[in-house]
Amino acid sequence: MDAFFASIEQAINPRLKDRPLIVGSRGSRMHTVVCAASYAAKRLGVHSGMSSRDALKICPNLEFVTADQSKYIWTSSQIFKLLETYNLPLNYASIDEFQIDVPDDQNPVSLGKEIKQQIYANFNITASVGIAKTWLLAKLASKIDKPDGLTLINDDNFKEVLSKTALNKLCGMGGKNGQILMGQGLKTCWDLYLNLPGFFNNCGKFKETSGKSSEADEKPKSMSHSYTLPRAQINPQVIQAWIRVLSEMVATRLRQDDFASATVHLWLNGPQIGNFGAQKTYQEPTNDGYYVYQRALKIMAKSRLKNPLIRAIGVTCSGLLRPDYNSLFNEEIRREGLIRALDRINGKFGESTIYPAITVLTR
Repeated sequence: MDAFFASIEQAINPRLKDRPLIVGSRGSRMHTVVCAASYAAKRLGVHSGMSSRDALKICPNLEFVTADQSKYIWTSSQIFKLLETYNLPLNYASIDEFQIDVPDDQNPVSLGKEIKQQIYANFNITASVGIAKTWLLAKLASKIDKPDGLTLINDDNFKEVLSKTALNKLCGMGGKNGQILMGQGLKTCWDLYLNLPGFFNNCGKFKETSGKSSEADEKPKSMSHSYTLPRAQINPQVIQAWIRVLSEMVATRLRQDDFASATVHLWLNGPQIGNFGAQKTYQEPTNDGYYVYQRALKIMAKSRLKNPLIRAIGVTCSGLLRPDYNSLFNEEIRREGLIRALDRINGKFGESTIYPAITVLTR
């Protein structure tokens, strides 16, 4: 789907059509993060992950809507039901992305056009379709002509498309993996093909297909998230809520990259406390956001002042290890299964579809 959250809001409210629009993760227009931007806003330089304050500096007349996950989940499920009517192998990749296997006896271009027409007719939003022999190339093709695009990558244009496409546009190449390869002189997807032709036939993780960079080279030293509050805050529950948010964000990244952390570091900044930072290393590594949060709270208790004014908070996990241990206790096994289920739900229906209750205080 094209700018899915923003497009749904524009479809519901015609006044917003073709307007620069941001969807905020929280209800405060000036104190939130852009979780979606319309294409009119994107053309001005606004993008997801940007603070709303920065977005409004770029375009003071931005329309603002608070994210409503129920709308997006419902629309996504209805699109999935529409796609099911084609009776083809179908995968729900995420809240705004679907994958279909098309048999050799069907014309994928005609099918793609029909699906686009059906989505627009039923939901008044546009979709971009990518068609190729592998999922990786199809996903790349879907990005080439957004919005409302349809791109086919086949033997005839394979070299041309890959030669024109920067390496970091390829799925899995936007982060450290891409930086490593671009540092070795690979600039385009065609450069990658010439060095690793099998990569485009394999949908596995980079570390399983490259063979060029050792795991030690790829392994990060730490993972962290921080947040600066709109104003200094003394309410301990609000401070704890933000530590919970940041702990969950770091832990999610740990799980996504298959790491656990033995060391937690908490950083606090405020007019009374100045810069406070402390860390503690534990015998049992973790990638559970709740445990990271609990460890951070124990560190916070070391600060000299009780309930000081806090302006900025940071949570860092280091001492990263591969979680090759097996839980022995039923409660831990149950919790690990619960976390995996939450990751699947949030991965499919959008970040923070399910979230710790205390984090409501940050919204």
